[in-house]
Amino acid sequence: MRAALGAGLGLALCGAILISMGTWIGPTNGLLLIAPLGATAFLIFAVPNSPLAQPWSALAGNAASAFVAVSVLHLGLPVELAAGLSVFGAMAAMAVRRAMHPPGAAVALATVLSDPLSGGLGYGFVLAPVLLDTVLLVGIAVIYNRLTGRRYPFRQPASSGTHATADPAPERRLGLSADDLSAVLDRFNLSANIGAEDLGRVLAAAEAEAARRHFDDLTCGAVMSRDLITVAPDTRLGIVADLFRRHRFKTLPVMDGDGALRGIITQNDLIQRARLDSVSGGIGFAGALTRLAGQGRDQRLRARDIMTTDLRTVGPADGIGVMVRLLADGGVQAAPVMEGPRLVGIVTRSDLIAVLARQTLLAGARHKAA
Repeated sequence: MRAALGAGLGLALCGAILISMGTWIGPTNGLLLIAPLGATAFLIFAVPNSPLAQPWSALAGNAASAFVAVSVLHLGLPVELAAGLSVFGAMAAMAVRRAMHPPGAAVALATVLSDPLSGGLGYGFVLAPVLLDTVLLVGIAVIYNRLTGRRYPFRQPASSGTHATADPAPERRLGLSADDLSAVLDRFNLSANIGAEDLGRVLAAAEAEAARRHFDDLTCGAVMSRDLITVAPDTRLGIVADLFRRHRFKTLPVMDGDGALRGIITQNDLIQRARLDSVSGGIGFAGALTRLAGQGRDQRLRARDIMTTDLRTVGPADGIGVMVRLLADGGVQAAPVMEGPRLVGIVTRSDLIAVLARQTLLAGARHKAA
């Protein structure tokens, strides 16, 4: 529905703009919508991630195809022969310009078939309506896709990982590079259909699903920490810091008086609060950290002031394969294990690493025994 609505609105708005332009500059046969634009609309609104739908592919593909078709018409060939030759030339031109866009072949065919009806087409037809229509539609698509949560134009590969560094996401570091993925796509002649970054996402999702199935016999309930140390929302941060030091935890659940989970606090939450206080108070990072730890005079800050409330939870019966992707990256340090409304445990990255290491050692031992 998102794509269909966008394509319909895009073509309607494009037509309205052309009518307004015709009213402003006077009547002209060049200001009209061409039929192949419907196919272009389908691509840029329905599959905006596809290499076939990118602005360069749409603009250069349609324009080059129209140019080839007009050139073929100047040869004075029969319509049937001109139609085939124009489509052949359009596809070859798009390949040379690395602007593969299927509607371009339709532009070439429509140009040849409409020539007898239009009384002869010149090279001005390439600029208006072909290029003009495509520019308007692509511009509308850029705005509409971004307003509705789609990324267009789609740049490949992604510029950085989730930590704003040049490193890829952890789940991608042991896999294939962008160059490797591009080589695979080229080998199977699929580079025009799917981008390297999209292929990487598909492979990462497949690996996560394989991990989930591999560890299906282990559940979150089997590996979770059960003897939990919790704090209340109004617990002073000095006490929270003391609990982190005493138990060497990295995560503390925050529970209210009714036993309901309100949030979690990580060591990083304390550090980030100290950093903000050091900047705003001009007391330096060490002083801010000392104050938060309760060794200074400021005792006003409580657990609720720094806790994270946007939680990702799991159930005791969930396989730990679910945790592989959940805790891999994105700032998630631990996942509370909920049985209905009740907190029954917590699974941290340390728990997950320990389980994976143990499973690897067991698999190696079984392989040697076999």
